[in-house]
Amino acid sequence: MSFQSFSYFAFLPLVAFAYLKLAPKRFQTGLLLAASLLFYWFNRPSAAQYGGLWQALPLALLCASCVFVWRLGLAIQAAAPPRRGRLLAFGAALLLLVLALFKYYNLVLPLLPLAPGALHSLPFPLGVSFYTFAALSYLIDVRRGDLPAERSLVGLAAFLCFFGTITAGPICRARLILPQLKAEHRFEAARTVRALQLFALGLFKKVAVADVLLLFAQQVFGDLSGHGGPALLLALVFYTFYLYFDFVGYSEMARASALLLGLDIPENFKTPFFATNFSGFWSRWHISLSSWLQDYLFTPLVWADASRLPLVGRRVSRLSPVFCVAVVFFLSGFWHGSTLPFVVWGLLQAVYRAGEELLHQRLGKPKKKAPARLLWAKRGAVFCLWVFSMAFFAMGSGVGQPAGAQYGVAEALALLAGLFRGWAPGRFAAESWQAVLHGFYAQPLMAAAYLVFLALALALAFWLDWQRNFHFKNGSEELVLAAQKPAVRWALYYALVLGVFAGLVIQNGGFAGGSFAYGGF
Repeated sequence: MSFQSFSYFAFLPLVAFAYLKLAPKRFQTGLLLAASLLFYWFNRPSAAQYGGLWQALPLALLCASCVFVWRLGLAIQAAAPPRRGRLLAFGAALLLLVLALFKYYNLVLPLLPLAPGALHSLPFPLGVSFYTFAALSYLIDVRRGDLPAERSLVGLAAFLCFFGTITAGPICRARLILPQLKAEHRFEAARTVRALQLFALGLFKKVAVADVLLLFAQQVFGDLSGHGGPALLLALVFYTFYLYFDFVGYSEMARASALLLGLDIPENFKTPFFATNFSGFWSRWHISLSSWLQDYLFTPLVWADASRLPLVGRRVSRLSPVFCVAVVFFLSGFWHGSTLPFVVWGLLQAVYRAGEELLHQRLGKPKKKAPARLLWAKRGAVFCLWVFSMAFFAMGSGVGQPAGAQYGVAEALALLAGLFRGWAPGRFAAESWQAVLHGFYAQPLMAAAYLVFLALALALAFWLDWQRNFHFKNGSEELVLAAQKPAVRWALYYALVLGVFAGLVIQNGGFAGGSFAYGGF
């Protein structure tokens, strides 16, 4: 049951009606938890791949994690100050061990010849990274005294399991969500309109833009040696936009689902491609993860006592902020995946950010007001470097790979090397046309319609981001719709609906849509 499925279109209104209209205040949190667990069960592993009790493993793990975090939070609050740190260290180690087990288990276990055959492939729990990070932030905040431990198991579990965020975030903070869950929520017309506007925008970006872009990228990446530089470059740019619109579309639908119920969860994207440096880019891209890493990894590293470290401790008492930035981004890449392409991607982000900080130290901070041409040159440079790193992210994600194959750094380098060959315009046109024909219906008229639709959908998506960045100072996305004149606003509504319908048909002739890119993280 993904956000773009008909089953979710029925599930969400039914939950909202029961939550806002029928449930008394004292039962609202319990109803939300029950709906979230039902949503999680509907998204259990396929019975064809995992039979018997294996299907229940992700749900059992989620429930066990909720009980463990609830009890540990109470224990940390009740313990004496010296013992709180040890309890937190124990809890964090166990949560991270479970996370590592499921993220990297299937890569390591097949290498062990004596491992039981039934254990060679574990079902991956939906959203395990996201609810683990939410749990860690809750425990750390309780340890710091920034948040009282939640006494209600139902309340804490509803926060960790909320169906709007468990698939792929945003990574919410307990101190923001738990107080909201304690309040009574009832139907409000204005809030419902905002939620529907936001959901329509997210659904359009996911179905009409991201999934349609991926059709072309998959065809080209499936045959790296058979395409010239322009086709490979176009596919790489398309994949870059695919990842953005896929994730921002999901995040907006997640926010809309919460808003419909009266809950306010954080925004995850704020037009990152208009950033003029990588510091600004990462403050606009996957904001919930970036802020989590800053608050719970970067800041403790910067302020940590390094004098006790072997070798290093003889020379420094504090780690360099530039070094800490590099460590954070390297670990971010490793979190995305254990394969080498993701590690290289993380190292590239570390180089970008650390290099930027070194330049600022050497040349000074850039001026806030600069000529427009300089700002656009910076945006172009940031975008080009990001697209370059996407070669490793795409190959690590296995885009276009045959069944059973696994792409690595060699394929990423082959993709980058291929950018320098075959720049004849005729070859580019022929390869692009064939990629569209093979990725869509093998009919010239339908392929031409695909290209026209893609151009219109991209134009609308970029116009919305342009308006949001330059005219609304990165305010909430639905404000762009609400601020339009009635005739323009209704025209946009119809364009979004028609775009979603056409996008679903273009993908597979049905009404399911593709999975979310970050659903596997």
